[in-house]
Amino acid sequence: MTSPDAPHNRWSDLDRPPLNVAALRRGLLRPGGLWSSLDVVESTGSTNSDLARRAGSLTEGTVLVAEEQTAGRGRLDRTWTAPPRSGLFFSVFLTPGEVPVERWGWLPLLAGVAAATGLARSAGVDTALKWPNDLLVTVEGAERKAGGILAERAGDGVVIGMGLNVSLRADELPAPTAGSLVLADAVSTDRETLLRAVLRSLEQWYGTWRAADGDAAASGLQAAYAAGCATLDRTVRAQLPGDRSIVGEAVAIDGDGRLVLSTDDGLREPVSAGDIVHLRGVEGGLT
Repeated sequence: MTSPDAPHNRWSDLDRPPLNVAALRRGLLRPGGLWSSLDVVESTGSTNSDLARRAGSLTEGTVLVAEEQTAGRGRLDRTWTAPPRSGLFFSVFLTPGEVPVERWGWLPLLAGVAAATGLARSAGVDTALKWPNDLLVTVEGAERKAGGILAERAGDGVVIGMGLNVSLRADELPAPTAGSLVLADAVSTDRETLLRAVLRSLEQWYGTWRAADGDAAASGLQAAYAAGCATLDRTVRAQLPGDRSIVGEAVAIDGDGRLVLSTDDGLREPVSAGDIVHLRGVEGGLT
């Protein structure tokens, strides 16, 4: 008989049960739907890397979920680690072939809107978006990063990965600025419920955006992102490639998904890539 204390025993951590892949497939895979396959692995380095390596043989709508990521990646090659079964770590493969490639840059922002929408419904948590790819929750009155999104070109499509802290306790957080759904007083931390909600929301937003040929304004994506973006109307510092930085007020998300900064000299400068630091805002402080 297997010891009840075995590290991978189904009942070894009742607060963090494993995902039920059969139930997830029943709830998400359907004829005519976006999601074509769903697999859950116990541990992997990075679900994004795994799908990117297989991009040439994948069908659109492939979903790969990991109970644990040992080498999860964020933007700017940052690492993303968390205890096993403490969050959602997954990647999806999409092929928006008929959408002009110059509009594919909206996909990580679309994933952010989809995640925020899905989590509001399933977890009862107000999730804000920090441009371009962070998911923020409020913990004890302060904004904290609970998740991130990474989109990468792979073959003829895009791999979009998401990491979300669900049940991490305060002593498990990787940094003082991090948070989790449980610390944000989520009404549900059931990972299957959350994953189904986020993937269904992603399917809906992706379908609407694709039907509009990737036009973010026509699909409502641009307005939805702006409405949920915590970066807008705040003073920020944009750390740009080449060790250049800009400080200004974030005033808009333009039609290409860029963050528009208004600087002290009256110029408006669109930022397409960079690390953003929230300097001052309604709550004050640095994030």
